[in-house]
Amino acid sequence: MRLRDRAILFISSGGFVGKIPFAPGTFGSVLGLPVCYCLSFVKVQIAILLTILFVAFSIWIADGAEKLLESKDPGYIVIDEIAGLLVTFIGIPFNLLNGAAGFLIFRIMDILKPFPARMIEKQLPGGAGVVLDDVAAGLYSNLLLRAVVVYIIPWN
Repeated sequence: MRLRDRAILFISSGGFVGKIPFAPGTFGSVLGLPVCYCLSFVKVQIAILLTILFVAFSIWIADGAEKLLESKDPGYIVIDEIAGLLVTFIGIPFNLLNGAAGFLIFRIMDILKPFPARMIEKQLPGGAGVVLDDVAAGLYSNLLLRAVVVYIIPWN
């Protein structure tokens, strides 16, 4: 296997976190929390730009990993969970309560895949299908977390 292929598998699996035999998506999401924390220190516009770039990079990496693994959206790929979690926290103050709530909400949305997330996963080919359903779950999670943090339980 070429170095490029090994790099794609390493990155797509979150440093091989995707190889964990149970709940790789949950463990992949945990990897996204420190990145979200770091992004909370930059202006929202910069966070949005960096998240868009990360989503585009994730699509490219996930596409390559799918081809190498010869499988449609395998659990091994967890970079999509990181991308979805980044979307979850855009514009949300990051602290322990928000981090825990956002993580939990995102995991629920990623598992349930409310419309149109499941359709995106099934209809879009390659890396786009792998990543953009998590981005959709992240958008739902951001809106729900925003409602909880700002309107229902303003603990910030």
